[in-house]
Amino acid sequence: MTFLQRGPRSVRPGRWMPAAVLAAVCLATPGQAATLEVGSGKTYAAPSAAAAAAHDGDHVVIAAGSYFDCAVWRANDLTIEGAGPDATVITDKTCNGKALFITQGNNITIRNLMLTRARVPDMNGAGIRAEGGDLTIEHVQFVNNQNGILTGPLPGKKIVIRDSVFIRNGICDGACAHGIYIGPVALLRVERSRFFETKQGHSIKSRAQRTEVIGCDIADGADGTSSYSVEVPNGGAVVLRDNHIQKGPKAENHTAALVVGSEGVTQPTPEILVEHNTFLVEGDYNSYLVWNLTATEAVLKGNILKGNAKPLRGDGTVQ
Repeated sequence: MTFLQRGPRSVRPGRWMPAAVLAAVCLATPGQAATLEVGSGKTYAAPSAAAAAAHDGDHVVIAAGSYFDCAVWRANDLTIEGAGPDATVITDKTCNGKALFITQGNNITIRNLMLTRARVPDMNGAGIRAEGGDLTIEHVQFVNNQNGILTGPLPGKKIVIRDSVFIRNGICDGACAHGIYIGPVALLRVERSRFFETKQGHSIKSRAQRTEVIGCDIADGADGTSSYSVEVPNGGAVVLRDNHIQKGPKAENHTAALVVGSEGVTQPTPEILVEHNTFLVEGDYNSYLVWNLTATEAVLKGNILKGNAKPLRGDGTVQ
């Protein structure tokens, strides 16, 4: 694929162009994408300016630094990433009363950024608000937001989160916000990510048809006040594998790490597979690894329980 540096477009109505040249341009344009550079001395001073100029397939590269800015990404097939080894930080300012970044296009990848301090009056401010289609998050830090990631209903779409960090997100003031809160989608997959010191809300809340949490570290530490580590309130397929989960002494909900069906089962739940996880309870209370409120048999295999951890409440088998 050919990458072009592109500034703001201009159009000259009525300008004549030879037919052969015009044909070549029309054939070449669909296969081309531009690299939009953001930062001091770059074509675009702020992410919001690049978002306004971006077209389908573009690559947005944001230089290291702190940006008091927010952006609405409307184009499809975008890659948005921080450049270099130093932090690229998007902070404090929210768009449309929702989030630091709002993704409205389909098939967007965001990587190598820090998104921090999102606040809105309805207590639902997010680092990223996903309103479009498929979204991939890689190597992104979400720090001290009301929600780390929030989506509405995105039927048939998928949210994939890899190698990312969620620290001190969440709040319960009226309605609750969470580390991530995923609405009705086809798939939520969280891989090799860390959730630490979630505040009051759940580290992961998912209404997806299928929820997979693989190889993650979900911990309250000494001061976290989280509710559930993972909540799947409406059922759906669940796979929880190779995770380390710790509930701390200040956790505000002692019931369980994984809870399935807590708001009523409204979608098929073909499997609940919980295997090779380590669950540690560091508090003067008992807590279950799984609380299953569905009629689907939960299958627990090869899990390690420490402290006051218990395996299963509800239907299922423990191996």
